[in-house]
Amino acid sequence: MTLALLIALPFLGCFLPALAERFGRNACALAAGFAPLVGLLLLFSMRGVLGGERLIDRYEWLPSLGLNLSLRLDGLGFLFALLILGIGLLVILYARYYLSEQEPTGRFYGYLLLFMGAMLGVVLSENLLLMLVFWELTSLSSFLLIGFWSHRSDARKGARMSLAVTGGGGLALLAGVLLIGHVVGSYELTDVLAARDLLQANALFPLILVLVLLGVFTKSAQFPFHFWLPHAMAAPTPVSAYLHSATMVKAGVFLLARLYPALSGNDLWFYLVGLTGLATLLMGAFLALFQNDLKGLLAYSTISHLGLITLLFGLDSPMANVAAIFHIINHATFKASLFMAAGIIDHETGSRDLRRISGLWRYMPHTAVLAMVASASMAGVPLLNGFLSKEMFFGQTLEHNLAGSFSWLLPTLATLGALFSVSYSVRFIYEVFFGGEPRNLPKQPHEPPRYMKVPVEVLVGLCLLVGMAPSLTVAPLLAGAASASLNGPLPGYSLAIWHGFNAPLLMSVIATLGGVLLYALRKPLFAWYAGLPEVDAKEVFDAQVVRFAVFAGAVTRAMENGSLQRYLLLLLLSAVVVVCVGLAGLSSLPGARPLSELDGVTALGLALLALCGPLTAAFHRRRLVALILLSIAGLLVALAFARFAAPDLALTQLSVEVVTMVLLMLALYYLPARTPVESSSLRKLRDFVLAAASGMVVMLLAYAVLTRPYDSIAGYYLQRSVSGGGGHNVVNVILVDFRGFDTLGEISVLAIAALGVFAMLQGLRLPARTHDDHDRAWSADRHPPILATLARLLLPLALLVSVFIFLRGHNLPGGGFIAGLVTAVALILQYIACGSRWVRTRLPLNYSRTAGLGVFIAGLTGLGSWAFGYPFLTSSFGHFHLPLVGEFELATAMLFDLGVYLTVVGATLLILAGIGELNPPPEPVERAQEDF
Repeated sequence: MTLALLIALPFLGCFLPALAERFGRNACALAAGFAPLVGLLLLFSMRGVLGGERLIDRYEWLPSLGLNLSLRLDGLGFLFALLILGIGLLVILYARYYLSEQEPTGRFYGYLLLFMGAMLGVVLSENLLLMLVFWELTSLSSFLLIGFWSHRSDARKGARMSLAVTGGGGLALLAGVLLIGHVVGSYELTDVLAARDLLQANALFPLILVLVLLGVFTKSAQFPFHFWLPHAMAAPTPVSAYLHSATMVKAGVFLLARLYPALSGNDLWFYLVGLTGLATLLMGAFLALFQNDLKGLLAYSTISHLGLITLLFGLDSPMANVAAIFHIINHATFKASLFMAAGIIDHETGSRDLRRISGLWRYMPHTAVLAMVASASMAGVPLLNGFLSKEMFFGQTLEHNLAGSFSWLLPTLATLGALFSVSYSVRFIYEVFFGGEPRNLPKQPHEPPRYMKVPVEVLVGLCLLVGMAPSLTVAPLLAGAASASLNGPLPGYSLAIWHGFNAPLLMSVIATLGGVLLYALRKPLFAWYAGLPEVDAKEVFDAQVVRFAVFAGAVTRAMENGSLQRYLLLLLLSAVVVVCVGLAGLSSLPGARPLSELDGVTALGLALLALCGPLTAAFHRRRLVALILLSIAGLLVALAFARFAAPDLALTQLSVEVVTMVLLMLALYYLPARTPVESSSLRKLRDFVLAAASGMVVMLLAYAVLTRPYDSIAGYYLQRSVSGGGGHNVVNVILVDFRGFDTLGEISVLAIAALGVFAMLQGLRLPARTHDDHDRAWSADRHPPILATLARLLLPLALLVSVFIFLRGHNLPGGGFIAGLVTAVALILQYIACGSRWVRTRLPLNYSRTAGLGVFIAGLTGLGSWAFGYPFLTSSFGHFHLPLVGEFELATAMLFDLGVYLTVVGATLLILAGIGELNPPPEPVERAQEDF
């Protein structure tokens, strides 16, 4: 329960800043900081996980689908939760002074807390499907944060680009997770991590690995998906400091660390993960050196360091895993502080252009010291935390031997990447704080408000403390996170500052001296880079989006030309081809099972039913005759259900048939009685051939299926209907208990469809028809007295039947769906007989709210089972005794059935009454939206 509260806190708190905004910016920031502060207190109360303990909270939701609300806290989850909550709290304080008074800070903090909750959900999920839900929520909430300055074109485009790239990767990850669940048989992380041999022995493993890595690489801006991150720098700097240093881009490497025990240990992992990380490390470090925008330099350096972490995981050794976790911690601290320092410089000078800002040491000495320490940590200078993890990285590149005779190449390229890292760090320090006077700045540079520097001071202080006393500061956190990532014992390693003169130290010296020398001799290199053709990733991306949209439009126009005949033609042709391909593989069309004997009554019904089809086609131009023939077909289907002992289906079919006929009759009022002739003789021949072929293929398919034995699931439901659902009516028990989630989805769709129909019909008015097609005048009496009298007499009887059908539905034919249709028909009859104004004054029922209330009750019934520790929508029942009444049964499924009943009534009346209002009576009536 504590883990669920930890995730829920940011979601619950995201509304507080907007409410507190009216009391000032300080109150808004305090309200935003409440959730992460309480979250940190909860997290530290569970710090025992750093010693190897594992906390798992599991709430069953849909166990049959493998989807449970399972949460997990171990050392790795603790580390990332600490980064999310701790740096999030510092960013909230920082944003208080960064955002101007004119900006909606309440909305900004709301988006930030929404993202924080989504990230906590990602790192604390035990169920992979649940993790995917939060994964996609991070993409959506980051889209809102990156595009917060929506008045700027670059912010809107950057947000769209990041959502498109990370969302596409999320779809690939979804496919990979589904395949993992298919192979392992579970989506629980504990089961997946324990099934390494089973997973990697499966033929689907290469595909699974590629799909999972696509999700990882897009989220963590790995080459070639790195291009979205620099354009996301259009976001406010607090967003960059939080999302693009400590949280969102770390989600991908978190997933590498989390699934490392299950997916690693093979050559494919090394080549895909290792080479991608190496390419990203070098490309990001190289491009960072040439960026003139301060945040652009930090963006490409972030890409480079994410590549370093990915490369470490790809090296596929326990010690490399420890080094990757260590660098995740260090990178979060020095890069978040650097982004905040860059934001301070931009905020107090009005520019981020390295060609304009210089010599700020004299104007902002405190900020300069903080930024220089963080930059030195990024460069890997000794006595700072970045140096320690960089030394581990160099050591691991020297120890790997998977590349055979080319193993020397990896440490060489790693040193080259570190050399560029030193060079762009030196450029950051020299060109911002030294190198002359500022040029043409919009503002006179000065120090920011005191508390705006506090978050930077905290993070820079951590860089120093971890760098000088790692064993006293970060050691327990690193050990707990690394052991959880390895899912086993830790290798031997040392966090000592000095390891003597060795190869990693020599690589550090070469990288440091080479980086300083490269910057000193930078002019020829910069001139060469300036001569390269300029490629704008945003323009390339937008061009590809346009091409894809044009292609999709062409395909859509070819297939969806607005012709219902075209759609039916493609659908039927596809069905015929698919079925024919399936039947062609059979050695013999008939199976060994004999068909049931056909009695005379059944044969007569089937003949009449078969006759209705061609008669409807023959008379389809006379709409009323065709409608009557269709109603006969519907009635015969209901009789067929009753004939073969399916009374529930018969009642449902009959009720639906009545509602459908009323709907079509209302529609026919506005249509001509006859359909004009539009089809040519050739098209008629085509339609006849297609219809005959479709009928023949369906007949052959039915014959092939019915003559073969099959295993029916009916026995399962028949055996468990009473014991599991407390009802003898198996059909209703299936709807409200065994398959209750399906029913909940169906009534939700019904309610949404009804609202859509109502929205389309609202305000639409069609002219009233006064004559038929033969120019005979219709009766001027809209509401004949005989019809009105009979309708009023039938209403209480129909409602009584409806209540009777509803109450008996759990044990006898009936239920909420049928009862809802009976009630809807009874009420719509009042509209037809007496008019909408008469009904509204006597029955002021809001149909949209009725439908919504039904869905709410049904969903609330499902949630109620959680309070007692059962899966979502688990029903309960019991037998009770009352004097005079005797023994009777009550089941929670009746509440669910009540939700179905209300939804059906509300949705049906919302549609039918809306169609009836298209031609209102001449007397003044209320507005249409007041009817519902």
